[in-house]
Amino acid sequence: MSDFTSGFWNYYVAGITLVSILACLVLLWISGTTKAETLHDNTTGHVWDGDLKEMNNPLPKWWVYLFIITVVFALVYGLLYPTFGKFQGLLGWSSTGQHAAEVAKVEAAIAPIYARFKDMTPQQIAADPQAKAIGERLFMNYCAQCHGSDARGAKGFPNLTDNDWLGGGSPEIINAVITNGRNGVMPPMAAAVGGPEDVRNVAQYVLSLSNTPHDPVRALQGKVKFASCAACHGADGKGVSAIGAPNLTDGIWLHGWGEEAIVRAVNNGINNAMPGQAALLNSDQVDVLAAYVWGMSNKPAN
Repeated sequence: MSDFTSGFWNYYVAGITLVSILACLVLLWISGTTKAETLHDNTTGHVWDGDLKEMNNPLPKWWVYLFIITVVFALVYGLLYPTFGKFQGLLGWSSTGQHAAEVAKVEAAIAPIYARFKDMTPQQIAADPQAKAIGERLFMNYCAQCHGSDARGAKGFPNLTDNDWLGGGSPEIINAVITNGRNGVMPPMAAAVGGPEDVRNVAQYVLSLSNTPHDPVRALQGKVKFASCAACHGADGKGVSAIGAPNLTDGIWLHGWGEEAIVRAVNNGINNAMPGQAALLNSDQVDVLAAYVWGMSNKPAN
């Protein structure tokens, strides 16, 4: 890969670009000065459909001038803007710089709107009608793709309305997750639990923890093997929010319910990732969005 990041490729691309532009002028000059052999009636001898003859007339002057203008425009553009390798252009323009300027312009325009929320607590922001309207729009733009427009999630994507939080549901934690993202990892545990039947027995025990339909005999056998899982989920199966280990007793199944879903998780492990939004949202927007998300599962303070 180091070959593709060396300075050679800048000169290579610049050279091909410049040669291509100049080649257009050379081609135009050759086509304008080369004399083709023609018959006495100024035709080339090529005939189609019996009477359609190819003439040897010169290019129209307007076409030639337009061609030259295009070539000159390409050269001037290359001098003003980044075109030829590492040369940044006389104007110093860059797509990164333009994007930064546009972002700064937008943030300056919306700053007064968010200024009124700066001295509010997350609970107060969640109860404010204007903040809720802004939070809803932010949620639809940046969160609904995964969590759904109603925030109820889907398989593998948490429901944000049920007050069941893997890593904690305080406004501060929600804010941090939106800003930095979060990785949820459960390693494959089949080897630690035992053989295939042991895994299925553990699955039955896990089902029993939430009083969902299960095989009591197999669940009793799986209880002993559950010790391998208790390090994260706790001896009582209620999870540990500090490490994001789910509560197995509440009947909420993020990755599917039933023996087969649990066996699959134990055998293969789970890796969930939520990307951080700090590159897309500023801190004021995150504050409003976090308060909005918190408010969907908590009754805002008046």
